[in-house]
Amino acid sequence: MNPFKAFFLIGIFSVTLFAAKQLQIEADSFEGNEKSGRSVFEGHVKIRMGRDELNASRVEVYTDAERRPVKYVADGNASFFLETDDNATYRGRADKVVFKPLEQEYRFFGDVHLMQIDEHKQIDGEEVVVNIKKGTAKAKGARDQPVIMIFNLPEKERK
Repeated sequence: MNPFKAFFLIGIFSVTLFAAKQLQIEADSFEGNEKSGRSVFEGHVKIRMGRDELNASRVEVYTDAERRPVKYVADGNASFFLETDDNATYRGRADKVVFKPLEQEYRFFGDVHLMQIDEHKQIDGEEVVVNIKKGTAKAKGARDQPVIMIFNLPEKERK
C-alpha cells in the first residue's frame, strides 16, 4: 500500500542561495504552523531546489514573518547533493543536517561523510561546518575518532 504523499511547494518567498528557483518538498506527511513559522515533514522526505537535493526521514523548515525559509533541520539518514554558485559540487550523508540559507551555512552532525566531487576531496568526521558565502570549512572528530581528510593528488604531484 502506498502511503499518502504530502507535497509542499515554496516558490515566491524562497530567499536562499538559489532565490530564483522553486523549492519542492515531498514527504509522507506534513504538519505546519503558520504563526510559529514551523513546518514538519516526515517519512521519505525529499527536498529539491534546482540541482540541490536533501533527503531525510524528517525535516523541519522554519520561516520568517514573510514566510521565507531561514532554517532547515534534517534528521535521520540525511543525504544530500549541493552545487554552489561557483559550480563546486558536494555529495554526502550525515545523521543530521542544519542549513541556514541566509548565512549560506551547512552544519553536518554525526557520522559525516562529505565529498567535494569536482576537487576530489573528502572529509569524514563527527561534525562538519561549510559556509558557502565565506568559502570556509571546519571539522571535528568524535571522542576516539580523528577527522579524516582525503585528497586525490594529480600524478605529477605524487612523486
